[in-house]
Amino acid sequence: MDYVAALVPPVVMAVAFVALIVTIVKSQGGENKSKEDAAVDAALARAEGARQEPKAHGA
Repeated sequence: MDYVAALVPPVVMAVAFVALIVTIVKSQGGENKSKEDAAVDAALARAEGARQEPKAHGA
């Protein structure tokens, strides 16, 4: 029975990993895709704007 105890954790992790991948794949696209894309575009624009702001501390 030691072999069963040794195999259970890897099997459970494999099943959880497959479930995670399936969830990620299913959540791509669909009706929320445009909303997700807009959120990413806004975050990128904020990051780009913050990077390009001039330094105003008198160097």
